Parts: sequence; structure tokens; C-alpha cells
Amino acid sequence: MTTNRKTQHRSAIDPQALAGRKAVVTGGTIGMGRAIVRALTDRGAEVLYTGRDDQRLAEARAALGTPLAHPVRSDASDADAIDALRDQVADRLGGIDHLFVNQGIAEFQTLEEVTEESWDRIFDVNAKGAFFTVQRLAPLMAEGGSIVFTTVSNDQIFPGLSAYSAAKEAVAAFSKVLAAELLPRRIRVNVIAPGFILTPTMGVAGLTEEQRAEFVEQGNASTPMGRGGTVEEVAAAALYLAVEATFTTGVELAVDGGFGQGLGA
Repeated sequence: MTTNRKTQHRSAIDPQALAGRKAVVTGGTIGMGRAIVRALTDRGAEVLYTGRDDQRLAEARAALGTPLAHPVRSDASDADAIDALRDQVADRLGGIDHLFVNQGIAEFQTLEEVTEESWDRIFDVNAKGAFFTVQRLAPLMAEGGSIVFTTVSNDQIFPGLSAYSAAKEAVAAFSKVLAAELLPRRIRVNVIAPGFILTPTMGVAGLTEEQRAEFVEQGNASTPMGRGGTVEEVAAAALYLAVEATFTTGVELAVDGGFGQGLGA
């Protein structure tokens, strides 16, 4: 039954709905990022997407299987790489209509385990990299375009995620400032905040299969809707904010099955 619903949903997609639109998706090789790339190209948009692992870039290219999607190796923690990305976007796409800042890393480390190196590594990718990606690419954005950041449903807190939670809260905070600053160009800036989403890594680096299974079980149990979300559901929310929500800016949309709202508690 579920498969049929998905088939019906995909068959209803207009492959020309976003024809002529151009987009960039950072962190687009797996999970939610790849789902956003697919949702865009399925609707006719041309997309440049990034990753920092050559194997994942190759796997994404094979999985997406469309000339509308262009993989680019880029590291969001490297200022020179962000500059190079800007140049590649300008050369390949000219300008862009939509920017999805989706890259992120998380590591479970308690208070005693966190080091300056690990703290900086997580902030460099999640917060600093996100901000400077927008700074470099904003001049290429069309008037009336949109930016969507990916944060996390942070209303319920987990031990061991101090740096990750703080970095994502920083993104949520400066996204509102950017929404105000970009108003004169009619560029909308919004945020999606996923909860437990079924991805290959579950958003945490270095999980074993056993740890991933345990994480999924915990996520299902703590999500009021009783299940983890799909990457397609996250992509649908991202596209809604980017394309459909034309009178919405400066908001953070929870995509978490009621997790952050305390439903059913």
C-alpha cells in the first residue's frame, strides 16, 4: 500500500514545474540532501550539489542519473573551497534561484570528551560554513529567490550533542538576521528543522549498524507519530519553503512528527 502511494505521488509530479530554475544544494550526496536534489530535478530544475567525499559524489551521480544534476567536490569548512564553489556556480549556472544549505556533521561527545578540535570541526561545518556559503553565493542569487537552511529539531535535548546542538542553534539565529538583510532583494530565508529522519548515517558520524538500529528504535519510540521521517518528507518541506511559501520568511519549520512539540507526552 505504501509503495502504491509513493508511485502515485511521483507520477503526479510535473516534470516541468521548475524548468528553467537553478539551484545549489550543499551536502547533497546522501540522505536529505540527495532527496532535495532529486525533488528539484524531478521537477525540471538544474542543480549543482556538493559533497566532500569522492565516492559519495560518484554514488550520488549514479543514483540520480540525470544531466540536470551536477556534482562538485567542496568542503564547507574550507574558506578557499567555498570561494571555488562560488566560481563553479557562476561558471556552470550563471545565477541561482534557490539555495539549500544542508551540510552538517554530528559527533556524540560528553562534556568530558569534547575537545577544542572537535568543537571547532563541528562549528566550522555546521555554522561557519553555512554562513559563509550564503555570503559567497548570495550575490549570484536572483531577486525573489530563496534560501533554506537545514538545522535540527532542538526542543528536546540529548546528552553528548553540545557542539552540534549549539552550531545548529547558531544557524537558526543568523538565518533570521539574513532574512532581514535580504528583504530588499526579496530573497526569502527559512529553515527546516528535522527530527528523527531515516538516513544512512542518522546524522551522526561513525555509527555502527547496531548503534544505528538502536538510534532508529529510540527515535521511533520518542516521536509522537511513532516512526522516523523519510528523506522525501524532508525534501517536500524544503521545496515548500523554497518555492511555494512565497509570503514566508524568517521561519523555522519543524519536520519531526511532533517530536519537538511534546505531543502525546
